[in-house]
Amino acid sequence: MGRKAPREDFDDSGLEVTKPKEWAAGVPGVAVALRDSYAQMGVRRTALTLLRVNQKDGFDCPGCAWPEPDHRHAAEFCENGAKAVAEEATTRRITREFFARHTVAELAERTDHWLGQQGRLTEPMVRRPGSEHYEPISWDEAFGLLGTELSALASPDEAVFYTSGRTSNEAAFAYQLFVRAFGTNNLPDCSNMCHESSGSALTETIGIGKGSVLLEDLYRADLIFVVGQNPGTNHPRMLSALERAKKAGARVVAVNPLPEAGLLRFRNPQVPSGVVGRGTQLADRFLQIRVNGDLALFQALNRMLLESDDPNAIDRAFLAEHTHGFEEFAAHARAVDWDLVLEATGLTRGEIAATLGDVLAAKRIVVCWAMGLTQHRNAVPTIREIVNFLLLRGNIGRPGAGVCPVRGHSNVQGDRTMGIFERPSAAFLDALAGEFGFEPPREHGLDTVDAIRAMRDGRARVFLGMGGNFVRATPDSAVTEAAMRRCRLTAHVSTKLNRSHAVTGEIGLILPTLGRTERDVQASGEQFVSVEDSMGMVHASRGRLEPASPHLRSEVAIVCGLARATLKDSPVDWDAFERDYDVIRDHVSRVVPGFADYNARVRRPEGFVLPHAPRDERRFPTATGRANLTVNGLEVLRVPEGRLILQTVRSHDQYNTTVYGMDDRYRGVKAGRRVVFVHPDDLAALGLADGGTVDLVSEWSDGVERRAPGFRIISYPTARGCAAAYFPETNVLVPLDSTAEISNTPTSKSIVVRLEPTR
Repeated sequence: MGRKAPREDFDDSGLEVTKPKEWAAGVPGVAVALRDSYAQMGVRRTALTLLRVNQKDGFDCPGCAWPEPDHRHAAEFCENGAKAVAEEATTRRITREFFARHTVAELAERTDHWLGQQGRLTEPMVRRPGSEHYEPISWDEAFGLLGTELSALASPDEAVFYTSGRTSNEAAFAYQLFVRAFGTNNLPDCSNMCHESSGSALTETIGIGKGSVLLEDLYRADLIFVVGQNPGTNHPRMLSALERAKKAGARVVAVNPLPEAGLLRFRNPQVPSGVVGRGTQLADRFLQIRVNGDLALFQALNRMLLESDDPNAIDRAFLAEHTHGFEEFAAHARAVDWDLVLEATGLTRGEIAATLGDVLAAKRIVVCWAMGLTQHRNAVPTIREIVNFLLLRGNIGRPGAGVCPVRGHSNVQGDRTMGIFERPSAAFLDALAGEFGFEPPREHGLDTVDAIRAMRDGRARVFLGMGGNFVRATPDSAVTEAAMRRCRLTAHVSTKLNRSHAVTGEIGLILPTLGRTERDVQASGEQFVSVEDSMGMVHASRGRLEPASPHLRSEVAIVCGLARATLKDSPVDWDAFERDYDVIRDHVSRVVPGFADYNARVRRPEGFVLPHAPRDERRFPTATGRANLTVNGLEVLRVPEGRLILQTVRSHDQYNTTVYGMDDRYRGVKAGRRVVFVHPDDLAALGLADGGTVDLVSEWSDGVERRAPGFRIISYPTARGCAAAYFPETNVLVPLDSTAEISNTPTSKSIVVRLEPTR
């Protein structure tokens, strides 16, 4: 069995800093994965569990949404995937005695790491009005309580139904159906905070808000841009795909303010050269761009393509046949100001010209990106400009080319496909109405930021979270927590303890659920669920472990139980949904395009790929019927003297808000998290010293001071004028109203801060 949960909390008193790594993975990655797995699960359970991760007859890793290759290793997981699995399959348990020992106020003072390390939740718990503790509650009473509070609302729009990206397709479809049968479209989700900008830009430009490449396209590409992304920590199995692409002849251009180890060299622990050799150099070119300079970079490349003497610089036949808006776009691109480009990017004209050489030498180009692009005020225009760049050379709808937004949560893309969206299309609602015989609400609902505003202002009174850690994933932490505490009831469907359980309304509910690793047995027998990866592949996921407690229920069963307790005369047979998930999939097959014959196709070992008109047919289902070239204004993000642009980042020892440990091996940080990375020249200009302690203070137009105290300065080779620090500790600095145009995503990657020496 694994070790017991820690009783004492971590602080940063033992923090150590060493030189950052210049390569990722290798033997240390294997060693850390096994060490953490043994600590949580023990040796035998580790072997039984990890060998089923991402296998065709196993379960989908909850660690990220990177797709599985056709030919899989026996160990088809990465270091951080192993950590995610270990934390779910842990032998540690949280019982009613734990909640009797710890008040809610005490839990609110604990770190994210300590809370997560306590183990699996084992039975439903309630915090009643005025109580300092959670206490046990039966499932029937919990459903009755939640159903009564929902039914007592003046309007269904006074409830918020949040979803994290770990929820399965089956649970997500049932959840959105319940919410719409209840009468609202208030379905915010984690995509609102990460790739909403990608979906907004891609829907407008190519007609579908998803990436247009499959895994084999990466292997066939001549040139791959990796922009605003740290795959070595956030999507480590992507390194194997990049390595394979490199061996097939691709070049890689990394665009990032930080020289991340995973962008430089990869030592693949599954091949001899990764164990005893130097591994594979991944980035042929590293453009150390200033934070928020990506729009300017791609505008410069587009201007240079239009002005190039190379007769093949742009694909005129493709542009004429498949695109709209070329003349307006081209006129704007030719007028791009080089002085603004160089100021915005921090690059030299020579660096950009050399990158153009890579572009002109490549027939097939893929651009990958993550939240380094999506969490800025101009995130949507930036991604639209990347689409312009690809369209100019016909690199959408061509094998080995296309757009590749890399999702983090393991099924965030699938949840959206299943209808988890506050702004559903009329076609989707029409299909629901036709299938189930009720009229779903048509008015758009609340996204994440608007949901916080509604709770803050008293317009939303009940919050239900299907997974996730809402108060730590969201911006403006003090505002968010105050908003949650103003609710009448807050409830969370969870596998483990997190800070959201300690920030409750008058009533707080914890509804413990099965994890991906666990067997799900319902009245008709053992069930499986399905997920959709970043590239539109749908496949089954089957847990094999015995549940952590006999009192756990599946997400599907929880949704169905709540629906029965809340809805009167429902047209949906919730008993059938819970009894046999095939029933849910049959309904999905008639409601969601691309899921015909769902039950048969998902049982194939390899699953199936969803249709994608731009990729499959070069057909663009936009308002114009073509791919839309767009005009995007360039505004340089300037800051007052003595300030820096802060981007929030993950440590290598975390996944989103889940903190596995206190080390960031690749950046040279050990036993601490309250650190800020700053260029040595900026430290000198600010009169600050490496190793000093500062408060981070964000500055925004509302004049409100947001402060994150006690961060140790680390002199680091980031881009000049920029800084980086870990979230969720720095989410307190992100103003609630500072969001991306169109997508309303928080601007967590471009926060203007000053560094004040800690008193």
